[in-house]
Amino acid sequence: MKPRFLLLALALAAAFSVVAAVALGPVRIPLGEALTALVRPQAGALYSTIVHQIRLPRVLLGFLVGVSLALSGAVLQGVFRNPLASPYVLGIASGASVGAALTIALGLAGVFSVPLGAFAGGTSAVAAVYTLGRPKGRGPDRLGLILAGVALGAAFSAVTSFLMFLTAGDRRMAEILFWTMGGLGRAQWSHIWMLLPVTGIAGVVLWSLGRELNALSLGDEGAFGLGVRPQRLRLLLLSLTTVLTAVAVAFAGTIGFVGLITPHAMRLLVGPDHRRLLPTSALAGGIFLVWADVAARTVMRPAELPLGILTALIGAPFFLSLLRTRRGGEMG
Repeated sequence: MKPRFLLLALALAAAFSVVAAVALGPVRIPLGEALTALVRPQAGALYSTIVHQIRLPRVLLGFLVGVSLALSGAVLQGVFRNPLASPYVLGIASGASVGAALTIALGLAGVFSVPLGAFAGGTSAVAAVYTLGRPKGRGPDRLGLILAGVALGAAFSAVTSFLMFLTAGDRRMAEILFWTMGGLGRAQWSHIWMLLPVTGIAGVVLWSLGRELNALSLGDEGAFGLGVRPQRLRLLLLSLTTVLTAVAVAFAGTIGFVGLITPHAMRLLVGPDHRRLLPTSALAGGIFLVWADVAARTVMRPAELPLGILTALIGAPFFLSLLRTRRGGEMG
């Protein structure tokens, strides 16, 4: 399939997924009624309330979080030239978990305080990784950043576990545990209005840098020969992906595999050119997370599965099948 047709198909699938996800839930809404409630909010009082106050913010937040994580994963895999790179490779998730857990443990949990604590923790973690993982007097080193991210990620995870130990038997421990597992149950319209401009602006900037990101695959010398300043570009890309991942984790908790498997799947369809890979990965990541959330709130209803657990259950086998397919192709 040509990339432009795939992009159109993904855009249509994204629109359908939003409408279908709004209709599905503990209270099922006919698809036509859900579409009517979306287009004409005053058409039906009951359905309009369910759609606009409960489900639509949740679905849109899931889509934006999926877009952010998929974009970050695709860019980081190009920056590090490592197919196993994910949005959490720099310790963002573990740092954000510490920030959120500390906010909850101190009794400061609120609608905005926990996301702000998570965002501060995630960005602080990346700042520490960047400081420790770069040689003195030089720009960021790929291997050094990965090693520093792994080490600090383990340390931050230990701090989160210690905070859970301190709050054992308390309501705060349950809140910390739920947050670290990821979920969209606390979605609000205010979250959408904060996440939308960040995702939109960062996405456009990253897409505009697609040619430069392609040049990084040639190595620093090859990129420099094409007029690209690799150290400065790498710093800009890392900054943008940090912001994208941090805001996604701040509002939805830790949700894995979206930024790892989505770029892989799209790369098989459109190739390695980031000018095509980034927009298709973004749409595919949003669609994937919307349907994962539908499954999380319907599979065991009225109970709701943590979204991070479900994405891992779906993502791990899918990723292994991709690796198997890729190896089979190489051997063939």
